Amino acid sequence: MKYTSTLLAVTDMEKSKQFYHDVLGLDIVADFDANVTLTGGVVLQTMDTWKSFIRTDKVILPNNAGELYFEEDNIDTFCNHLKSFEISYVHELFEHRWGQRVIRFYDPDKHIIEVGETLGAV
Repeated sequence: MKYTSTLLAVTDMEKSKQFYHDVLGLDIVADFDANVTLTGGVVLQTMDTWKSFIRTDKVILPNNAGELYFEEDNIDTFCNHLKSFEISYVHELFEHRWGQRVIRFYDPDKHIIEVGETLGAV
């Protein structure tokens, strides 16, 4: 068994591809229109295709049951980078009790993204 990716259902593929590229720096590895693989193991799937795969129309967005987690060497520079986009935040930059600073925000479909400073930087 080998884990290979995380799939997110998205309502607007072009908007999501642009967001993940511009905000997080992820590049397209494979683009099959309804299914797009990005660097880092993130996969985007059109909502209609996803609903057909799981055989239901009951997909609930937004939810707060999980997140994509990224680490960044320079969290301050990244937070300044975010200011050039219209970002909806879960919360602004804050420090956990173990000293790691993190920021959480939503992608266009309200999937939660967390970016934390690398633990080596802590």
